[in-house]
Amino acid sequence: MRNVSEATVTEAVTEKFAGCDSPRLKQIIGALVRHLHAFVREIEPNEAEWFAAIKFLTETGHMCDDKRQEFVLLSDVLGVSTFVELINNRKEAGMTETSVLGPFFVEGAPALPMGASIVQDATPADLLVEGMVHDKDGKPVAGAVLDAWQTAPNGKYDVQDPSQPEMNLRGRFTTGADGTFSFRTCLPKEYPVPTDGPVGALLRATGRHPWRPAHLHFMIEAPGFKKLITALYFEGDQYLDSDTVFGVKDSLVVAPAAHGDEGNSRISYSFGLERAA
Repeated sequence: MRNVSEATVTEAVTEKFAGCDSPRLKQIIGALVRHLHAFVREIEPNEAEWFAAIKFLTETGHMCDDKRQEFVLLSDVLGVSTFVELINNRKEAGMTETSVLGPFFVEGAPALPMGASIVQDATPADLLVEGMVHDKDGKPVAGAVLDAWQTAPNGKYDVQDPSQPEMNLRGRFTTGADGTFSFRTCLPKEYPVPTDGPVGALLRATGRHPWRPAHLHFMIEAPGFKKLITALYFEGDQYLDSDTVFGVKDSLVVAPAAHGDEGNSRISYSFGLERAA
């Protein structure tokens, strides 16, 4: 290991991991070293630039807590979250496409009866969301748990906004024998990802906007089926074609229709789940 050079340092480091007992870990760390060294070889950072990179990652870690995950946000804006999601969710024809989880999912949303509202403040619940969960043959999936969450009309999630009740605009619904679901909410709002941390600084430095189109998140689980993480987006949103985290797919865009005579609206969507292997 003495006298490493630019030509030999990558091989020297990878050889250090040759005794790793886990084939998968050995594959991962080997690829990481090779690609990281290739990155350094290509850009030839000076020491100040490399220290700035380390400082950026350190500050990213400092921004993480139980309510905010800056590393997830970094993964999102670099397109890595979407890339990993695409690799791990290659879908059969007719099955619902996935979308990014995002950094604002919270465990423990309240279990609510079908038709209930997930709005917990004075905001009018003027949007009806309904549909069905089915398998690849179109048969209803009973016992599917839909975890739904979204922003308030001010463009913030409850965990970002102390003025909102805890678990506002979050709820869990379980389908019956017919596989259908329904709940009431308000129209979500487009919003910027948090820009007060290092990821925001990165976006500003590179001339990118921080905005996401309005969307309604879903995590759907059912016994015997693969978990589905997705979101529904709304037709006409100005950020559909420039989502800063690359999450929009045409099949997930819906158009609200008028519902009733009091200015309410409605969306309907059928989620197709794949059987677990």
